[in-house]
Amino acid sequence: MSGAIVTSMAVLAQTAMAGCGLIFLTAGFQKVRHRHVLPGVIANYRILPESLVGPAAIALPAVESLLGALLLMGLTPLPVIVGAALLSLFAMAMAFNLLRGRREISCGCGRPDLIQRLRWSSVIRNLLLAAALLTPLGFAAQLDPMARASGLFGGLALWLGYQLFEAIHAAQAAAAPAPHRRH
Repeated sequence: MSGAIVTSMAVLAQTAMAGCGLIFLTAGFQKVRHRHVLPGVIANYRILPESLVGPAAIALPAVESLLGALLLMGLTPLPVIVGAALLSLFAMAMAFNLLRGRREISCGCGRPDLIQRLRWSSVIRNLLLAAALLTPLGFAAQLDPMARASGLFGGLALWLGYQLFEAIHAAQAAAAPAPHRRH
C-alpha cells in the first residue's frame, strides 16, 4: 500500500479513536451525573438479572469513562477491542428489545434529559461506530503532528455529529404523540 493511503487510514483510525473516546467519556460522565436513573434504564432492557442491575449501574460509568480516556490517549489494541465490543453489545441489547416490540423504553444513550426511544437507526449507528473503531487495529502508523491534529479534529467532528444525532432523536421523541396504551 502506498504511504499516502496508509497515512490516510491512520488519520481515519485516529479520528475513530478520538471520536469514540469523546463519546464514551461523555456517556460515562452523564451516567455518573444521573446515576439515580441509570439502574432503571438498565433494568428496562430486561436482559440482566435483577441482582446484576445495581453492579452494572456502578461499573458502566467507570468503564465508559476509563475507556474514553484510553482511546483519547491513542492506546491500542485492548481499548479499541473493548470499545467496539461494548458498542456492539449496546446495539444487540437495543435490537433484542426492538425485535420484542419494546420501542418505548429509553435507550440510555445520551443525557437522561434527552429521552430517546429505541430505534433501528441507533442500532446501526452503534454498529458503524464499532466498525470504525476497529480501523486502528490495521493502521497504527506513526502520524506527524499535522496528521495527528487532523485525526483529533475529525474525532471532534464525529463526536459533534453524535451529539447532533442524539438531540435530533430526543426532539423527535418529545414532539411525537404519546403511544396509545391498553389498560
